[in-house]
Amino acid sequence: MIEVTIDSIRVSLMNYQRVVILKEKLDDRYLPIWIGPAEADAIAVKLQGVKLDRPLTHDLLTSMVDALGAEVNSIIVYDLKNDVFYARIILNIDGGQIEVDSRPSDALALAVRVEVPIYVEEVVLDKAGILLDRETGKPLVDEKGMIDGKDQKVTEEELKRMSAFRDFIDQLDLDDFGKRKS
Repeated sequence: MIEVTIDSIRVSLMNYQRVVILKEKLDDRYLPIWIGPAEADAIAVKLQGVKLDRPLTHDLLTSMVDALGAEVNSIIVYDLKNDVFYARIILNIDGGQIEVDSRPSDALALAVRVEVPIYVEEVVLDKAGILLDRETGKPLVDEKGMIDGKDQKVTEEELKRMSAFRDFIDQLDLDDFGKRKS
């Protein structure tokens, strides 16, 4: 598992779809994950320190976890199948740990509230992670799924399915990557 941080939340100008950009903590690889507008707003509200009169759904979830005597330990984005990312929320409770299945967007919204580490399995980053050229800001992935000449175990079929991600990434203004945006 590789620890990541939330680099930014972006909006596609073509279809107004939101994408959260995760960045490896110790490297320059990024992972874009499409998320819904409500989840994007929930993450952005917390990252920007906006105070709301009433709790959002993820604030309620945080309160419920606390009320039940549990503690969020971390979240893990552990799989990518058919263009769908899968995550787990790891909870500490009664001296043990349990894992709860979650959409990555909900897990991320919870993680920013309770300030716990976010991890991504290496296999997920190998499939969907991108490296950026520091000079141009463009992805270093070529048409064959190669990054810097190394095979990333991405099949041609997976590349076709992930073309929407690549199209979106190619349209981003990447000059400000590394600066937190929402």
